[in-house]
Amino acid sequence: MMRSLYSGVAGLKNHQTRMDVIGNNISNVNTHGFKYERVTFMDMISQEVSGAAEPRDNVGGINPMQVGLGMVVASIDKIMTQGSLQATGKNTDVAISRDGFFIVNDGDKQFFTRAGMFNVDRDGFYVHPGSGLRVQGWNARTDARGNSFVNSTGSPEDIRIPLYGKKPAKATSEVVYESNLNQAVLAVPPDATEEQLHDFLYGAAENRRGHVTTFNVYDDQGNKRELRMEFYKTADNRWNARVNLDNASNVSVNVVGPGGQDTAVGGNNSFELGFSSDGRILSVSDGVDTNNTGKLGVQMSFRIPGNPAVQTLTLNMGESGAVKGVTQYASTFTTHAKEQDGYPMGYLESFSIDNSGTIIGSFTNGVKEPLAKIAMAIFTNPAGLTKEGDTKFSISMNSGDPIIGEAGVGGRGNINAGVLEMSNVDLSEQFTDMIVTQRGFQANSRTITTSDQMIQELLGLKR
Repeated sequence: MMRSLYSGVAGLKNHQTRMDVIGNNISNVNTHGFKYERVTFMDMISQEVSGAAEPRDNVGGINPMQVGLGMVVASIDKIMTQGSLQATGKNTDVAISRDGFFIVNDGDKQFFTRAGMFNVDRDGFYVHPGSGLRVQGWNARTDARGNSFVNSTGSPEDIRIPLYGKKPAKATSEVVYESNLNQAVLAVPPDATEEQLHDFLYGAAENRRGHVTTFNVYDDQGNKRELRMEFYKTADNRWNARVNLDNASNVSVNVVGPGGQDTAVGGNNSFELGFSSDGRILSVSDGVDTNNTGKLGVQMSFRIPGNPAVQTLTLNMGESGAVKGVTQYASTFTTHAKEQDGYPMGYLESFSIDNSGTIIGSFTNGVKEPLAKIAMAIFTNPAGLTKEGDTKFSISMNSGDPIIGEAGVGGRGNINAGVLEMSNVDLSEQFTDMIVTQRGFQANSRTITTSDQMIQELLGLKR
C-alpha cells in the first residue's frame, strides 16, 4: 500500500508539472514567435516480485511479476511548428516562413528568436524592442565605382539603417544608347559647311538628314549637365556622331581599338559608326583607332569650370553584330540614351525589406540600393535550444551550432516584411489537454485517499 501512496504522489506531482506547462502555453497564446511545449510521461522503475521462468518439458514458461513504482516526466518538448502570419503594415516588422531564427546580439553572446517586431533606435541600429538587443546581419559596402553591395560571406554584425543620412553625388561613368537611325535618309555631302550641317540637323523636318538627341548626365559634384549627340549620315552604312556637353570645355572622344591600342586625338569630339547591310552596328572609330569586336564603347573626356581634373564617361553604343544598342533600319529616328548611372547628392528617406532579408534604401535623388541584409540561423535540432525569456533562445549542448547565412538559402526560410509570426498555441488542443490533465490529477488523488483508507482499515484490526 505504501507503494500505491508514492505512485499517487508521483502522479500528482507530474500532472501538476503538465498543468504548469499548459498554463504557460495558454498565457502565451498571443505572444509573437512563441513555441508551445508538451509534457510526455514514462513509467518509473518496477519492483520485481518474482522473475520469469523458461518453459520445461512438462511445464510452460512463467512471466515475471513486477509492481510499478509510479511515473516520471519523460520530456518537456518544444514544438517548433510554424505559427500563422499576421499583417501589421509596419515596415520594420519581419517574420520567417518555414525554418530559421533571427539573430540578436548582447555583447559577445548571441541569442535567437522568431519574434521579428524590430525597431530602429536613435542611432539607427535595428533592434529588438523588448530587450534593446541589436539584430545581426551584414551592412552594405561601397565598391570603387560607388556602387553599394552586401557581402554575406563575412561574420554578422550589428545592422544599422542610416535614416536621413546622405548619399554622395556620383559622376556618370556610362551612358547606354539604344533604338534606331533611319537608314532611308540621304547622306550629308562631304563638302557641307557647318551652316549647311546645322540645317540638316535642326532645320525643317522634310530637309533633315540626321537626328539630335539630348540626355542629362552628372559631373562629380552632382551638377546636372545636358549631353547632346548629333547623328548624321555620311555614306551608306556610315554615320557620324558629334558630342557636346553643356557648360563643359575640352570635350573630346576616344576609341580604344582591339588589342588595347589607343591613340587619342585631342579636341576631336566626333566619331563614326559603321553598320552592316542588315542594320546591325559593327564598329566605332575616332579616325585613328577602330573597335569592331565586343562592346562598342566610346570614351568621352571633358573639364568643368572650377575643377581642373579631366573627367571621363563611356558612351555605350551597343555590341558588334548585335541588334541591341544603336541600329540602322528604314524606320523613324528613335535613337536616344536609355540610361546613365550618375546622380546628385540625396538623403535616405525610406527603406523596405524583401524576401531575402535585404534592406533596400530609397533616396531623395531616386537611387535605390541595398543598405544591409538580415542574417538567419538554422539548427539541426532547434527543439534543443534553451529558452532565455523575451522570446529568445540560446545554444545548448544538444541544439547543435547555428548555421548562419542568407534567407531562402541552404534550408533557411524566407523573410516576410510587414508581418509578424503569431504563437503556435492551439487553444482547443490546450483545453483538451487541460481536461485530460485534470482527470489524471483527480485519479491520482483518489489513489492516495483509497490507499489511506486501506491503511486505516489495517490499523483498525488492532481494536
